[in-house]
Amino acid sequence: MTYNIRFPKFHGEHVRKTFMTQSFCNSALPFRRFRSTISHACAAFVQFDGQRVRAIGVFIAGFLAVPQQAEANFQVCNQTLDVINVAIGAWDLDAWETEGWWTVGPNQCANVIEDTLTSRFIYVYARDVFNKSMLEGTTALCIDPEEFVIRGREDCLVRGHIAARFHEVDTRASERWTFFLRAPEG
Repeated sequence: MTYNIRFPKFHGEHVRKTFMTQSFCNSALPFRRFRSTISHACAAFVQFDGQRVRAIGVFIAGFLAVPQQAEANFQVCNQTLDVINVAIGAWDLDAWETEGWWTVGPNQCANVIEDTLTSRFIYVYARDVFNKSMLEGTTALCIDPEEFVIRGREDCLVRGHIAARFHEVDTRASERWTFFLRAPEG
């Protein structure tokens, strides 16, 4: 559907623009994160027959003003009384990859993976501010004392990294998962 829109006078002459609203609205729909915002705005645009210019302004303002929440697809929640530092590991296409650190306060959560989970198993390593491990794990992966992204799990020390035992979390092949870290009993 094509609309001819007459804009207000600009330097003594009218400026005419043509908008292909139907093609714009359809092409914008694959953006899943903004789909509801775009579809509502496009519907509003088409309904404002006599005031299309105002509808465009509403569309743009609404699109920019609506805060979009980041989807947390793997979240670590700290249910201890300690501040913890978290690192995660997973198989990434052709190699193991570990990444850290996220600092998580007591009774707080951190979004550590924001993309849809593609791996059934996620590996978590947590330590307190005194570098004491907070989880028991059996899977050896590499970490660094500072922020890091490390590919591969072999020969951590030879490559200048530290070997750590990560706890395996079975997400049951779900797209989202929340892992709750609890204080050790005893």
